[in-house]
Amino acid sequence: MEVAAAAKPKAKKHIHLFYCSECEELALKVAASSDAIELQSINWRSFDDGFPNLFINKAHDIRGQHVAFLASFSSPAVIFEQISVIFALPKLFIASFTLVLPFFPTGSFERVEEEGDVATAFTLARILSMIPKSRGGPTSVVIYDIHALQERFYFGDDVLPCFETGIPLLLQRLRQLPDADNITIAFPDDGAWKRFHKLLQHFPMIVCNKVREGDKRIVRIKEGNPEGRHVVIVDDLVQSGGTLRECQKVLASHGAAKVSAYVTHAVFPKQSYERFMASNSAGPSDQFAYFWITDSCPHTVRAIGQRPPFEVLSLAGSIADALQI
Repeated sequence: MEVAAAAKPKAKKHIHLFYCSECEELALKVAASSDAIELQSINWRSFDDGFPNLFINKAHDIRGQHVAFLASFSSPAVIFEQISVIFALPKLFIASFTLVLPFFPTGSFERVEEEGDVATAFTLARILSMIPKSRGGPTSVVIYDIHALQERFYFGDDVLPCFETGIPLLLQRLRQLPDADNITIAFPDDGAWKRFHKLLQHFPMIVCNKVREGDKRIVRIKEGNPEGRHVVIVDDLVQSGGTLRECQKVLASHGAAKVSAYVTHAVFPKQSYERFMASNSAGPSDQFAYFWITDSCPHTVRAIGQRPPFEVLSLAGSIADALQI
C-alpha cells in the first residue's frame, strides 16, 4: 500500500519592503518578524521649492521581485510624496506590488449628509484604485480596521483591497491578564458593536449609546451589566477621546471594577491623549486601567511611548503575515 507523501510547506515569498520615513520603526519590526522580508530604502528629499525630489534605491535589483510599500498618510502634507513612490514602484518590472496602509485616514468621512459635503474616503479610495498594475497584476492594498465596512466598495476593480484587523492582538493581550476570566467587552455605540462583536462573541458584552437631553448628548448603557467586571471598551479609532471618557464614567458609575480601552488607530490630534494620562486624572475612579493602541499611527506612538495607561500592540507580525497572502 502506497503512503501519500507529506505535502511540502508552501515556500514564503521573498518581499522587498520599502517604507516612508515615518514608518521606519514599524518597518524594522516587520522585517525582524520574518526572514522572508528584506528592507529597501528611498531617498526622501525635497527641492528648494518644497516639492519632493525622490529616488528609489536599487531599482534595477528589484526587477522580477515581490515588492511592498509601508505607508502612513498621517497628514495631507506627506501624501503626495508617498503617492509618487507608490505609482512608480509597480512600473519597475516587479513581480507583484502590495501597498500596506495600516490606517485609512479619511475613513470617517464616508457620508454625504447634505448637498455640498465631500466624502473624502471615496476620493482617497479612487486615488489608490489608480495605482498601476505590476507584471503580476493588480496591486494588493492592505488596510487595518477601516472605519466603515462599506468602504470596500469605494475601491475600483484595478486594485485588490485586503481588510485586516488588530483584534487578534487584543485577544492575545487579554489572555495574559490576571483577571482574564472577568473580562466584559463594551462598545461605545451600535456601529462599533456591528463592526467587532463577531470577533469577540465569547465575551459578555455591553453596548452604550448617546441620547440627547436638551443641548447635550449623554452616554448611557443600552444593554449589559458592568458590575464587578473588568470592562474593555473596543472601537476602531480615537480622535479627541471624548466618547471614550464618557463611556468610562458611566461604566464606573454602574459598578465596573476596572475600565480599559482598545483602539486600532490612535489618531489623537492636538495631543488629546494627554487627557488619558494617569497624571491628569481626578482619581482612581477616573482612570483607565489599560489603554491599548497599535502602531498604525506612528507619530502618536512616538509621542506616547509606553506611558501608562497606554500599551502599544504592534501590527508588525500581522503585516508580515499579510504580505504572504
